Amino acid sequence: MINAMLGYVRVVDAVNYRIGRVMMWGLFGIMAVLLWSSFTKTFLLPSPWTLETAQFAMVTYYILGGPYSIQLGSNVRMDLFYHNWTNQRKAWFDAFTVLFLIIYLAILLYGGIGSTAYSLGYWGTNPIGFFGGLVSGTEEIGFVERSSTAWRPYIWPVKSIMVLGFFLMLLQAFSELFKDIARIKGHDIPSERDA
Repeated sequence: MINAMLGYVRVVDAVNYRIGRVMMWGLFGIMAVLLWSSFTKTFLLPSPWTLETAQFAMVTYYILGGPYSIQLGSNVRMDLFYHNWTNQRKAWFDAFTVLFLIIYLAILLYGGIGSTAYSLGYWGTNPIGFFGGLVSGTEEIGFVERSSTAWRPYIWPVKSIMVLGFFLMLLQAFSELFKDIARIKGHDIPSERDA
């Protein structure tokens, strides 16, 4: 059982590590869009797409970088006692608290799926069934949601990225839980959190 969990940890950590490293470079894309926005507002006609593009890019940067942040343990932690605990006691505490993160992320994922289905024109009560129907051909995309700004971009791409990010964060939370279980059982799992 431990070997299966550690295999899961290796795969999920590798995927989220690579995505996180790519997302680190996304900050330069956001800066380029904002610089272009400033330039056009100062010297040319303002571009209506720049602010929303920067917002969508920031959502992508933040959401897809979240699993990498969880992996590195770079989340904010109030550390009054934690640093003095043994690694096994830290693992017990982390295993308990990551359960709350898993529940929270599962709720966010379900809500994100519903919101994405809504942005594709689905107004029913079974958004997961809607996507299954899209794949099987029994459902059709309805009136596609657009932003209310002058540029009017479609909303479903950014909502899809949010769903992907919530899913990857959920996978990473399970990875952290499995690491904690392995530490509790006496296996040595190196982690950035222990540094």
